[in-house]
Amino acid sequence: MNLWYAFWDALPFEMLHWAFMQNALLALLLLAPLFGLLSTMIVTGRMSFFSDALGHSAFTGIAIGCICGLAPTAVAVAFSVAFALLFSYVRSRSNQAADTLIGGFSSTAVALGIFIATLGGGSFTKYNKYLIGDVLSVSPAEIGILAIVLVAVAVFWVIFGNRLILVSIHPQLASSRGLKVKTTQTLFTVCIAVVVTLAINWVGLLMLNSLLVLPAASARNVSKNLKQYHGFSVLFALTASLLGLVISYHLGASTGAAISLCLAVIFTVSFVFRKKVS
Repeated sequence: MNLWYAFWDALPFEMLHWAFMQNALLALLLLAPLFGLLSTMIVTGRMSFFSDALGHSAFTGIAIGCICGLAPTAVAVAFSVAFALLFSYVRSRSNQAADTLIGGFSSTAVALGIFIATLGGGSFTKYNKYLIGDVLSVSPAEIGILAIVLVAVAVFWVIFGNRLILVSIHPQLASSRGLKVKTTQTLFTVCIAVVVTLAINWVGLLMLNSLLVLPAASARNVSKNLKQYHGFSVLFALTASLLGLVISYHLGASTGAAISLCLAVIFTVSFVFRKKVS
């Protein structure tokens, strides 16, 4: 980290002479590829609402951790993983549509989180930071955790990337070729659960889903093949993250909201020009 700080201190960028801005920049450089990669499979697998439901379950875990005096993030990760596993189990044994199950799980997670947070007349205001997020508060230790998660997800992508694509596009074909569809889907949902839970502190629950959907949705508008699809998704996530950080610094606004708005602009531009590249 000392090298990282020294590098930016030597450059004529006043914004990045502050340690908290240097930490935020590094965190976003780690988070953006994570969101860009996961976004492609979330959009391809039509799991946009599921990622939102995971964010709600993470909030419930945070509320449980705060009430019990435990580390909120650790409890949230455990609760989100349990939520993802339970959803995968019910989905594999139900004839209900996926969006119906997701709606039920999501509303239950929200209700449980609010109930626990306000139990005994407790104030909800202390949880507002999790709704909005603050990447400027990220610590070097948390950046280390993000780096480990990014490496783990990259390894996961190398091993399971092709399987995930086939499972998302045509589960029956994947099954006929001997792939364990349910196991692959479960591993991916757990992967999403961990990333969503870790990011909620810095991006915010209200903005989280846009970062998991818009990068790939924008990439889909301008991509001609699968390689471009993944590449553009990561590129758009990185671009929006860096622009959002700069905009939020100069205007004194929420970084998560600024990133989401940048992604919305990128999606709009890619939508307008989609016919010219198709």
